Amino acid sequence: MSKHAAVESDHAFAERTERAAGQVERLTRWRDDFPTPGVRFADLTPVFADPEGFRAVIDCLAACAPDADLVAGVDARGFLLGAGVAATLGTGVLAVRKAGKLPPPVLAREYTLEYGTAGLEIPADGVELAGKRVLLLDDVLATGGTLAAAGELFTQAGAEIVSAAVVLELSFLEGRARQGDYPVTSIIRV
Repeated sequence: MSKHAAVESDHAFAERTERAAGQVERLTRWRDDFPTPGVRFADLTPVFADPEGFRAVIDCLAACAPDADLVAGVDARGFLLGAGVAATLGTGVLAVRKAGKLPPPVLAREYTLEYGTAGLEIPADGVELAGKRVLLLDDVLATGGTLAAAGELFTQAGAEIVSAAVVLELSFLEGRARQGDYPVTSIIRV
């Protein structure tokens, strides 16, 4: 697939998503009471370490926005996804970093988590974002604060989020409701 690839049919997209979902279901390592009691953690590390699983996930996420100009991966597992999808689409990739990891000037956004607050940053110069069509990626959509904050950063920079996509969505936390007007795709919803 390249940046200029045609948008695939709904049927082809559904088949691609089903293949990726099978790999994610097969390879995800679940751990109860991690990182704190009462939390069930979905470790996607085995998915990314498996060549077939990783390829299926990357192909599925790339199909969400084949006409994107730029892929943005959210710190930290989104970096892995973003690089793979950008290489597949023939675009650049931008890392959305945790606060304090980029030299100034930066665009910054704070957001709330279920256990506190955090911040994200992108460069305020050196990368032309105005007018870019951005595919926003992260590994998990939970309460939605991280992905929403990343989307707001790109909007502030003058870019357009054409789609957001994640590997796993914890739908019971209703994070999808916090997202912008762009479509949100998840390979697996639990």
